[in-house]
Amino acid sequence: MPAVQEIIGRSVLDPEAFRRDVCLPCQPVVLRGLVADWPAVTAGRSPRALRDYLLAFDNGGRMDAFVGDRSIAGKYYYGDDLKGFNFERRPMRFGDAIGAIVDGLEDKTVYAGSVPADDFLPGFSAQNPMPFAPPGSGRIWLGNESNVSSHYDTLDNLACVIAGCRRFTLYAPGLIAKLYVGPIDNTMAGQPVSLAASLPRDPKRFPQFERIRNQALTAELEPGDALYLPKLWWHQVEATARVNGLVNYWWDGFAAGPDAPYTAMLLAMIAISERPEAERTAWRAFFDHYVFRTGGHPLAHVPEDQHGLLGPLKTNYGKLRARVMHLLRGG
Repeated sequence: MPAVQEIIGRSVLDPEAFRRDVCLPCQPVVLRGLVADWPAVTAGRSPRALRDYLLAFDNGGRMDAFVGDRSIAGKYYYGDDLKGFNFERRPMRFGDAIGAIVDGLEDKTVYAGSVPADDFLPGFSAQNPMPFAPPGSGRIWLGNESNVSSHYDTLDNLACVIAGCRRFTLYAPGLIAKLYVGPIDNTMAGQPVSLAASLPRDPKRFPQFERIRNQALTAELEPGDALYLPKLWWHQVEATARVNGLVNYWWDGFAAGPDAPYTAMLLAMIAISERPEAERTAWRAFFDHYVFRTGGHPLAHVPEDQHGLLGPLKTNYGKLRARVMHLLRGG
């Protein structure tokens, strides 16, 4: 499998350069050593030192951790026939979770994911700064060996390893039709997963996936390394050490306002997905013309001062949103 493009993390000097050189192409990038000078990375060389370092910030908050039998080898997944799961969600304090991860439970593995750093570990972000992401967006991920099933996020993602190693296996968004995606509501942690990319190889059950399997990109991250992952890229994440730690940041680097593309997709599902095929084809042409703009701006043939609502989004966002809300209310 080909590897993800790499750059030296310290070569990215400021947020503007990060947005221009890393984010704008919308391709995954490994940033080697981006956070190598973080105190958390230094502490992460020893599981107990990492525990003690994080506990110094702990304010006693409670969160849900995944707890599974060692027999699942850290593969937190569905139960039989996509009914239920092979692990339990157990409420616990952050300090108890990291204690269980570092000290170990006799027959269990523990995974504490997506813990908001500023809420649970006030002061951590100040000691381990990330100038390229919005303030308050950092999240902590800690656990024993684990294999997080292939899924996507609807936000841009910067994942920074502070302890152990992470192996990412990526598939481009355009391959979604061949990934055999599971339910969008009954999920392990909020996002649907690729069944084909998450289970043992099964050409008979997943023949389309076999045709694109070798299109995966891979990235091996060590402590201090980071991976920038654009929206909608499918990623399986394997943590291979006995104790692993990661800090990630989610944000929408290209939002014009508070409305998310995923929301628009769900609304389009309601409005379009079960109409006749010919009508769906017609709407696809309109989406390509007005939304995806495959042929350029839809009013390129009209003077700019006559573009109206199709003028610059920064000046028309509020007007368009008001019209949408009016229509949704039955206006």
